[in-house]
Amino acid sequence: MITIQAYMKINPVKRDAFLEAIQTLIKHSTEEDGNVSYQLFEDAFEKNSFVMLEQWKDEASIQAHNQSAHFVSFVQFAKDGVLVAPLEAKTSFSKPE
Repeated sequence: MITIQAYMKINPVKRDAFLEAIQTLIKHSTEEDGNVSYQLFEDAFEKNSFVMLEQWKDEASIQAHNQSAHFVSFVQFAKDGVLVAPLEAKTSFSKPE
């Protein structure tokens, strides 16, 4: 299994639009083949700082996700002044049980 932690710092002015757009991304992403989990969390100490915790079955699932219409649309949306810092992603791998 592959786990991705995607850290996002959001423009406070765009918070509501971000939360609306991310709900669509989460809904469609959790329906994808190979998705194990796709959850968003906000930092308890730093408002407008979020982490998306994703778990995928394999690299092929991630590649398909990265090319999906809902993901490409969200990335384009995020480039429009939503993020106030570059997205930081960390990936880890674990053996299936």
